[in-house]
Amino acid sequence: MDNHPDPHRTSSIRQCSVIELERHHHANGNLSVVENGPQLPVEFVRAFYIYDVPAGADRGGHSHFHCHQLLVAVAGSFDVTLDDGHSQRTITLNRPYQALHIVPGIWRTMQNFSSGSICLVLASDHYDESDYVRHYSEFKRLTAK
Repeated sequence: MDNHPDPHRTSSIRQCSVIELERHHHANGNLSVVENGPQLPVEFVRAFYIYDVPAGADRGGHSHFHCHQLLVAVAGSFDVTLDDGHSQRTITLNRPYQALHIVPGIWRTMQNFSSGSICLVLASDHYDESDYVRHYSEFKRLTAK
């Protein structure tokens, strides 16, 4: 890790927000655009998507030291519970033109996936296992004030 302060001590769920993505309306279908630039809070370098989530399953269950993420429900819907170690908030994503920006240091879980839902994730960093906090007990230790 570098010399930057650990965001787990300073991040708040209030720093996470839903962003309206650019939309182009057409009679034969709409188009939303996501590209690096002033519309987004940080630059994103990686994209992946989650799909075929079994009924009742949860996903996520981790936080990051450095990586910012944008989550988009490109199909269907799901809930995202954000946790800063002191407060929690749940946001339902169900519109493909809205993205949830999650800052580093926030624990996130995704649940209540509708049938056929697809979650697109844009990440500010390439995959690095050392950036993840995967155990909630460790997360709580890092967020203790």
